[in-house]
Amino acid sequence: MHTESVPQASAHSARRWWTLGLLCLAQFMVILDVTVVNVALPVMADQLGLQRTTSTWVVTAYTLCFGGLMLLGGRLADALGRRRVFLAGVVIFTLASLAAGSAASASVLVAARAVQGVGAALLSPAALSLVTTTFHGADRNRALGVWAALGGAGAAFGVLLGGVFTTGPGWEWAFFVNIPVGVLVVIAVPTLVGAGRPAGRPARVDVPGAVLATGAVGSLIYGLLRAGDTGFAEPVTLLALVAGTVALALFAVVERIATTPLVRLEMLARRPVLAGNVVMLGASGLLLADFFLTSQYLQHVLRLSALATGLLFLPVALAIGVGTHIGLRVVGRLGGRPAVVAGFLLVAGGALLLARVPADGNAWTHVLPGFAVAGLGLGAAFVAATTTAMAHVGSAEAGMASGLINMGHEMGATLGVAFVSTVAASSLGAVAGPGGAASAPVGGFGAAFTATAVVAAVLAALAGWLVPPGRPPATDQPVFAH
Repeated sequence: MHTESVPQASAHSARRWWTLGLLCLAQFMVILDVTVVNVALPVMADQLGLQRTTSTWVVTAYTLCFGGLMLLGGRLADALGRRRVFLAGVVIFTLASLAAGSAASASVLVAARAVQGVGAALLSPAALSLVTTTFHGADRNRALGVWAALGGAGAAFGVLLGGVFTTGPGWEWAFFVNIPVGVLVVIAVPTLVGAGRPAGRPARVDVPGAVLATGAVGSLIYGLLRAGDTGFAEPVTLLALVAGTVALALFAVVERIATTPLVRLEMLARRPVLAGNVVMLGASGLLLADFFLTSQYLQHVLRLSALATGLLFLPVALAIGVGTHIGLRVVGRLGGRPAVVAGFLLVAGGALLLARVPADGNAWTHVLPGFAVAGLGLGAAFVAATTTAMAHVGSAEAGMASGLINMGHEMGATLGVAFVSTVAASSLGAVAGPGGAASAPVGGFGAAFTATAVVAAVLAALAGWLVPPGRPPATDQPVFAH
C-alpha cells in the first residue's frame, strides 16, 4: 500500500503542473491580445478603411470590457465554480477571436474585440484562482511565479507576433492563432481540473455592485485612454474621470451594506493584498509605458518595420523571464519587499538609459540595454506583486482577490500609456508626420522616459514601506496582516 502511494503522488503532482500549463496557455492568449493588435493596427486600418477614432476603439473596446468586468468575473468564479466560469470565458474568447479575424468591417471588428474582453474578464480571474487553489505551500509560490512571468513576457511576445503576422500571413492571424489554443484548453481542462462547484446553492451575485464596478472601472479606463490623446483637461476626459470616481465611491457604499458583496472592502485593508495590488498597478503601468514609447520611437523615429520592432522585443521578453526567476528566488528566501524594491530600482535605471535616445540612434545600442534592464526589474516586480497578494488569501476568496489584482493590471497599463502619451506629446505628434528620422524630435521621448524613472523610484520607496517583510506563508490559510 505504501509503495503504491509514491507513484500516485507523483502522478498527482504531474497533473497539477499540466493544469498550470493549460491555464497559463489560456492566460497567454489574453495577454497577447493586449499588445498584438497595436503593431498590426496600421495595416488593419488600411485594409478595413478604419478612421483614427475607430482604430482607437479596436484597442479600447477590448480594454474597457476586460478591465470593467474583471471584478464580476472573479466573483462569478467564487459563486458558480471556477472551472465553469473559466471554460465559459475560453469559449467566448475563442469565438470572438474567430469573429475578429473574419471581420470585413470596422463595426464587426470593434464588436468582436468587445466580446473578447468579456471572455477575458471571465477567463483571467477564474484561471488565477484555479492556480491559487490547485497548488499549496512552496509549490503555490512557484506556480504564481510562472503566472506572473506571463504578465510581462506575454505582452512582449505580443509585439513580436504582431510584427510576424502583419509581415507574413496577415493581421487576421493575430486573432486566428487563439482558436486552436482555445479548442485545446476546452478539451483538456475538464480532464485535469475538478468541477469545484461551491457547496449548497450558488451564492447570489451583487448586481448593483457589479453595475457600479463595471461603470466605474470602464469610465476610468476610458478617461485615461482619452487623456493619452487629448490631455487630462479636455472636457469629455474630465467628465469620464469624474463619473468613474463618483461611481467608485458609490460602489464602496453599496459593498458595505450588501449581504453578498462583489468585493469585501476589508480585504483591501489587509496589508499584503493592498501592497500586491499597488505593486501590480505600478509595474503594469511602467511596462506598457515602456512598450508604448519604445515601439513609437523604433517605428516612427528610427523607421524600423513592424517585424524588426517585434524582434527587438524578444530579448526583452527573455529579460522579463529571467527577472521573474530571480525575483521568485528572492521572494522565497528573503520575501517580497527586497524583490520589489530592487525591481523598481532596476526599472528606474533602465528608464534613465532610455531617456538618452538620440534622433539618429541605433536600436541595439541605444534602446535594447535600457529596455532589457527595465524588463529584468519588471519581472521581479510582477512575481512579488502576485505572490504577495495571492499567498495571503484563502481559497474561498481566491476569485475575488484574483479579480482585484487582474483589474490592477489593466488599470495600471491604461494609466501608464495615458501618462507617457501626455508627457511625450511633442514628439508623438511630430513623428506621425512624413519627416525623416534625422529630423524627428526626440525631446518628448526623453522627458517621458525620465518621468517613468521618477515614478519607478517613488514606487521603490513606497514598496519598501508597504510590502510586508518576510517570506510569504507556506500555508493555505489567509494571513490577516495589516
